[in-house]
Amino acid sequence: MGHAWRRAILASLVPLGLTLPAAAQAPRDRLTIGLAQYPSTFHPNIEAMAAKSYILGFARRPLTAYDADWKLTCLACERLPTLENGDAVLERTPDGKDGIRLTYRIREGERWADGTPVSADDLRFAWEAGRSFETGFGGAEFYRSAYELIVVDARTVTLRLDKVTYDFAAMGDFQPLPSRIERPRWQSDPKTYRSRTAYDTETTNPGLWNGPYRVTAVQPGAGVTLERNAHWTGPAPAFERIAIRTVENSAALEAQLLAGQLDMVAGELGLPLEQAVALQRRTGDRFRVEYVPGLTYEHIDLKLDNPILADRRVRQALLYGADRAQIVERLYQGRQEVAAGGVHPRDPIYEADVPRYAFDPARAAALLEEAGWKPGPDGIRRNAAGEKLSFEFMTTAGNRAREQVQQVLAGMWRAIGVEARIRNEPPRVFFAETVSRRRFDALAMFAWVSSPENVPRSLFHSDEIPRAERNWSGQNYTGYRDAEVDRLIEAIPVELDPAKRRPMWAALQRKLATDLPALPLWHRSDAHVWPRWLEGIRPTGHQNYSSLWVTEWRVR
Repeated sequence: MGHAWRRAILASLVPLGLTLPAAAQAPRDRLTIGLAQYPSTFHPNIEAMAAKSYILGFARRPLTAYDADWKLTCLACERLPTLENGDAVLERTPDGKDGIRLTYRIREGERWADGTPVSADDLRFAWEAGRSFETGFGGAEFYRSAYELIVVDARTVTLRLDKVTYDFAAMGDFQPLPSRIERPRWQSDPKTYRSRTAYDTETTNPGLWNGPYRVTAVQPGAGVTLERNAHWTGPAPAFERIAIRTVENSAALEAQLLAGQLDMVAGELGLPLEQAVALQRRTGDRFRVEYVPGLTYEHIDLKLDNPILADRRVRQALLYGADRAQIVERLYQGRQEVAAGGVHPRDPIYEADVPRYAFDPARAAALLEEAGWKPGPDGIRRNAAGEKLSFEFMTTAGNRAREQVQQVLAGMWRAIGVEARIRNEPPRVFFAETVSRRRFDALAMFAWVSSPENVPRSLFHSDEIPRAERNWSGQNYTGYRDAEVDRLIEAIPVELDPAKRRPMWAALQRKLATDLPALPLWHRSDAHVWPRWLEGIRPTGHQNYSSLWVTEWRVR
């Protein structure tokens, strides 16, 4: 149990009217964190899910990450490769293309929590498994490009890539995997590896974890316990144990915080903003609440295989028929920024001159008329075949804010003759099965979080549409296909001159804002709720979460 329970027991033993002397108070060596979702897998490279990224931030170390200042930094490596320090070398590939050779050296003393050194062979295994596309790893483009990995010595590898990109030093999710544990499971059958990985069948195996903490207990759907990695050689973390409790209902999450069952709620995936605002208003200065804008983008993916949504005019009509500014004002006290697309205005690549869709129900109705949808006797439009303009609308069950947004949007769309039928699922089902395998019927509302100047290849390139033969890797859940978008997504990364990339970024944002494979809603501000005695947390506002820097967290 967490220290909140111990405090309650101690209080019951003290005579009424007396207080414990400071020396007798239990030290704060444990931290209990509330999270709104539970991971569908603990494997670092399979399925993108915010809950997993947050939890693994305590227990894993990728090679590189962007910090709270949005600067790329080494985590598991000694230094970033640059052309100046010689760890990055331009070269020609064997087939005559422009390529680059990158050398990374694992930090001295990096160890798995069973004491085994993190080795170059662990990186080699991660590369081999990623290159075998039936494994189903995310970030497939990196593995396609990294055509050779050379083990230089026990801690050093050289990667050869068949393209030179402006962010060549950023390794994203490429990180060591314990070869001695995972390779035998993978080699027996790469296609079924994702169901046999030790990350899900032996999650508490210490040999899986190389961060300041290791996973020591798992309650499926309910929580994870992390304890210090005794073989961690970096700065010592402040807490002996961190308990992550998953509470998928946001009202219950708040109730547990107020009852002292939780010390804090992670802003990366915790209380909806409007709920945090109301909580702060009621509780005064009991908690420290910080609102951090960032690169989290709330949107609705549209399944373009659906004949109704295949018509761009219908997609545009849905956005014209949604009063997003009113929703932000009424539900979020104006603290969210209505989005024109997936790029945040703080991002240097942001393009303001794109098609925008202010609330205009008359324009929405005209587009639907043009697309052949006429008003029916019950107010719902029908086409010439008599089929209703009706589809399913899904999101994560238990998220009060999203469910409110659903209800409001459904009402706004009904006013223009569109029926949205709401059906929701728990996050672990919604993300692991329905969305990632493209099993949703029409609309799926959730959020993406990215790094700065992030090329959205996985989201919009036609080669990233999840399919069975790729074991459902890729995140183009909409099924969007466009030759010009594919060309821009391929051209942007290899243009090293920022001034020349700029018009390509603008063209990409304009094209996506015109086609609307996804409906942009708003850029989220996350509400971080911390106890007054905790300091040192620096929210990043992007996909490399604050948990990666847990060694900076301190008890005041």
